Amino acid sequence: MRILDHLIRTIRSAANHNAEAQAAPACILWPDHDRQWQAAIPVLQAAMPELFVLGRYDPAARTGPAIWLRCVLSGVLPPGAEPPEWDARNRVSSRNSVSDTAPPIFYMPGYSRQDLRDVNTCPADLKAIVELQFRGVIWSQVNARDWTIQAFLQSARGGLGLDVATDAETKSAMQGALTWLLDEDLAALQGRRLEAIDFNRLIVEDPVRDLLHWIDQAETFRQRRGAEEWQAFADITRTQYGLDPERESVLDGASALASHEGAWQQVWARFCEAPQRYTSIPDRIRRCPMPATDLFANAATHDGWPQWNDSQEAALRADLMALADLPAQSARRRIGELEKQHGERRHLVWATVGDAPLARALKPLADLAAATEISLAAGSIDDLVAGYQRSGWRADNAFLATLAAVKAPEDVAAVKAAAGAMYLAWAEEAARYLQQLVETAGYPGSGLSGATAAPGKPGVCHLFVDGLRFDLAQRLVERLDAAGCTVASRPRWSALPSVTATGKPAVSPVAGQIRGADATSEFDPMIVATGQSLKGGYNLHKLLEDAGWQVLTGEALGDPTGSAWCEAGSIDAEGHQRGWRLACHADELLDEVAERIQRLQAAGWHTIHIITDHGWLLFPGGLPKVDLPAMLTENKWGRCAAIKPGSYTPARLYPWFWNPTHSFALADGVSCYKAGMEYAHGGLSLQECLTLELTVTTANDPVRRAVAITDVGWKGMRCSIAVEGDASGLVADIRTHAGRPDSSLAVTPKEFKANGVASVVVEDADLAGTQAVIVVLDAEGALITQMPTTLGEVS
Repeated sequence: MRILDHLIRTIRSAANHNAEAQAAPACILWPDHDRQWQAAIPVLQAAMPELFVLGRYDPAARTGPAIWLRCVLSGVLPPGAEPPEWDARNRVSSRNSVSDTAPPIFYMPGYSRQDLRDVNTCPADLKAIVELQFRGVIWSQVNARDWTIQAFLQSARGGLGLDVATDAETKSAMQGALTWLLDEDLAALQGRRLEAIDFNRLIVEDPVRDLLHWIDQAETFRQRRGAEEWQAFADITRTQYGLDPERESVLDGASALASHEGAWQQVWARFCEAPQRYTSIPDRIRRCPMPATDLFANAATHDGWPQWNDSQEAALRADLMALADLPAQSARRRIGELEKQHGERRHLVWATVGDAPLARALKPLADLAAATEISLAAGSIDDLVAGYQRSGWRADNAFLATLAAVKAPEDVAAVKAAAGAMYLAWAEEAARYLQQLVETAGYPGSGLSGATAAPGKPGVCHLFVDGLRFDLAQRLVERLDAAGCTVASRPRWSALPSVTATGKPAVSPVAGQIRGADATSEFDPMIVATGQSLKGGYNLHKLLEDAGWQVLTGEALGDPTGSAWCEAGSIDAEGHQRGWRLACHADELLDEVAERIQRLQAAGWHTIHIITDHGWLLFPGGLPKVDLPAMLTENKWGRCAAIKPGSYTPARLYPWFWNPTHSFALADGVSCYKAGMEYAHGGLSLQECLTLELTVTTANDPVRRAVAITDVGWKGMRCSIAVEGDASGLVADIRTHAGRPDSSLAVTPKEFKANGVASVVVEDADLAGTQAVIVVLDAEGALITQMPTTLGEVS
């Protein structure tokens, strides 16, 4: 039972009497000289319609002077002066739970029982009701003293019998927390000693959180709190954390937080859990003097000071820049040393808020150092493939991850210098070795026999992703594995030159119907039957459709009882547009591909072959340039060039995949025919030519294929979704990205009812009018089907 209920029962019990020997008291007088109970009166009046207050005239608030209280008691109030819920004839309105004979209670703030003793000497404000002490009864303790808050809590005779400290601080705290105290359950306070901290915590539910908000918000924090809340917060902070917010500033708090000694360790731990909630705190700490540093200063002694982290980042930046002039092996060794020195900063809060990008970049830099330590320039082509599958692709992946870890120009320059010192020489060595092997043993991806795909089968979809390099394909495998997909992979050599015009038709299911013309400067093959060029893609799609393949464009999902060709992702286009910054967007692009795969699976495609045309080389600032006179070429791309008939060039020539009688030049090593190209392909290197073909399979699930969304209706931000089919165990959600559970916009996903309808609410009304996706999921969270929608749209 709440303390409020105990208090009400105790006050009303003052009117208890022996009806056979005593007359019922006319009223209950409640004197309160120190106004201790005054803050609780509004709460009590809401629960006790018979409670009136001696004070200024305000009938609506059941407050008035003594003469008005006499009128209330006698039931002769003038018209229009009746207080709410008061019936003069029945004393108390029948709309409340009090009996009709319950006497009114007159609360008297500022007056004591002693003030009523003598009508001649009592205050003038009381003269009209002083005689009521004889006709009524006074709510008081057994010893006739007025009830104080402390007495009511402590007394076992008429009170609650709690163990409460008697010091001044506790008395002040219980007074300030009175309205919160009334709502507490009595059982929760029994059996322990109650002190100031216990009452203050009733007001300040989470003192650690409030302390962080005070440091973060300064005066705004105080302005948003009432006097009792602020005083409780100040008392807790002063007693528990040794800081007085009424005398000391938020900078004092920031300094104590940064040092996080003693009780402040708990506050620091909370800050580290969610530093994004307190965006001003790092700046506040930066404005405080940091303890002096010496040779022994480290994360253990200065982890709370962003100034120290800033100085460490500056030192690391200089060290990374210096690696540009070191041999690759020396650079790798130095990276290992820097990782030992700075790696621990990745676990600090400053890394979480983005203030330690170089410390974070050290992780992929260390991975890059380890991967490039292993040379690929040895053995046969099969050995080269095995080595690249085992560790080589990890160097490419780490190089991209390093570039993606930083944004500021000065940080980008530092990681470019460090990563380039290790990566470029390694990639150059591997490329030249591959080119030497090809010169003597031939290119393993030559000939149309390697390009033909399996004939179309029901439920099989070929998903083409332009520029899905080997390392990004491995990242995609990780995503699909995490989503519960079954993925098989195998390496595959791209057609030469490794450009889309040549490579895309080579991996298509209709490759057998395509050949190369006698000569082409664009590397575009043609359809054997018609002689039409495949440039632009339209004729390839037409050829696929004529061969019985569905071509799924846009968001189309097709009919899984047949076979399909689908294209997704824009890796190659983004690479040509963004250059090295493709590294920063690669994961977003892969998320889109993974989402498309999951949508196809949900639509019923049980096998999805993921294929690509080529990989690419990427290097900030541009790949090394090699000269090839323009007079010798018909067309010069980044890594390949069509040579004019009859022209002589010292560059190595290679046969075109679609017509071996037509040759073209490829740049040596990882060099480029154009200056400043950061992203390029078309040449001969493992990164450009060795790709990974993936096959994603899923169980044949007729329930998934049978369920379809048939109706969507919006009412405000509530969406009603109806499906056709067996919806048992299925739930509906609304997301920005269908395949990403963390993009949900719903307050909570909702299970479909027996009638196949679910109602989902989007909490943020500001999103009305934006695009989203309705998804239907099974009990394991697997995507069953989906439909685009406009949030809040009236249908």
